[in-house]
Amino acid sequence: MIPPELFFERTRCSPAELVHTKVEWNLFLHVVIHCKKPPDQVSHIFDFRHIMSKEAQIRAAINQKLIEMGERERLKELLRAKLVECGWKDQLKAHCKEVIKEKGLEHVTVEDLVTEVTPKGRALVPDSVKKELLQRIRAFLAQHAAL
Repeated sequence: MIPPELFFERTRCSPAELVHTKVEWNLFLHVVIHCKKPPDQVSHIFDFRHIMSKEAQIRAAINQKLIEMGERERLKELLRAKLVECGWKDQLKAHCKEVIKEKGLEHVTVEDLVTEVTPKGRALVPDSVKKELLQRIRAFLAQHAAL
C-alpha cells in the first residue's frame, strides 16, 4: 500500500486538494496498485478540481482575513520564535552543512539545497509547535467567524 505522504510529496499537492473522502483515496490507491504505475501517472484519472476550487476559495478567504487583521504576521513571528526556542533552526542549519559537505560546495545550488532540506525541515517541526499554531488559527477563526 502506498502511504499518502509519498503521493502528496510526489505530486506536490496537499491531501485536502486531492482527496475529499476516504472512499476516493481508497479508490485512488486501488487504481494505482492495480495499474502498477506511480501515483503521479494516474492522478489525472481523478477529477478533484471541484474540491480544489472549494478548498482554494476557503484558504484564500482565511488567508485574506489573517492578513487584514495582522494575525498572519503575528503567527509568523510566533513560529520563528518557537522554532529558534526548540532548536529547529540549529538542526536545519547543521543538516544544510551536511548536505553541502556531502555534495561539495561547487555542486550544490540553492534550489538543490532547498529541495533536499525541505522534507527534513518539515519533519523536524515539533508537534507541540504545530498544535499551538493550529489552536491560534482556530481561535482567530472562531473570533472572526464572518469570513
